[in-house]
Amino acid sequence: QLPPGLYKKVLVILHDSVLPYMNEPTLMMDFLTVAYGIGGAISLLALNGLFILIHQHNLEYPDFYKKLYSLLDPSIYHVKYRARFFHLTDLFLSSSHLPAYLVAAFIKRLARLALTAPPEALLMILPFICNLFRRHPACKVLLHRPAGPADMSEDPYIMEEKEPSESRALQSSLWEIQSLQNHYHPDVAKAAAVLNQSLSEMEDDISGLLELSAAELFDREVKKKAVDVPLEFEPVRGLFGKKNDIFAEHFSLD
Repeated sequence: QLPPGLYKKVLVILHDSVLPYMNEPTLMMDFLTVAYGIGGAISLLALNGLFILIHQHNLEYPDFYKKLYSLLDPSIYHVKYRARFFHLTDLFLSSSHLPAYLVAAFIKRLARLALTAPPEALLMILPFICNLFRRHPACKVLLHRPAGPADMSEDPYIMEEKEPSESRALQSSLWEIQSLQNHYHPDVAKAAAVLNQSLSEMEDDISGLLELSAAELFDREVKKKAVDVPLEFEPVRGLFGKKNDIFAEHFSLD
């Protein structure tokens, strides 16, 4: 057992400063699987090492995707290691052999959590979801039910279910994305509206969006050139500005 702070320091460098120099990297299997089960930021950081062991050393982890699914909570869009987590999640969900129910569960959970996510995270997660649809066309049934439930309680998707296969995501719809099409940030609304049209076959490159911050988003808006919008208005008459205002007979604005 290690203190949480030491766990984080070790896991941050383990995948590129330790594992490549070990004669038997598989000796770290137990350590990484235990760290992956702790939860929170420690689990996110353990993903890097686990990816190397799974991809290069044939590590079998039966409940890997179930645990990855459980890591998706409201804090995932705010944590310091968000870019690293979504980069690896993108790799883990890239296989075309994954069952549709599993990918649909990830799409639905990401969409539900997106309702409370900041704009900089939404500009990354919406193209991420579009890429998942491109890789797994069987999940497009979520888009073919645009009306969605009349009430949130009628949504067949079970958010609290920890097992992706039991979440009933494939029976649901992406009404959350439709809600985001009315987002206050115009770039988010535009990104969400992409799902209204047929998706292109080419995947979106999200690498430049993974580390997008609120400060960068603000700077981008500030640097936009202002457009002069012509306005038509009526000169104010009287105290309250109404045409037939009785006060206009007794008061004037000089």
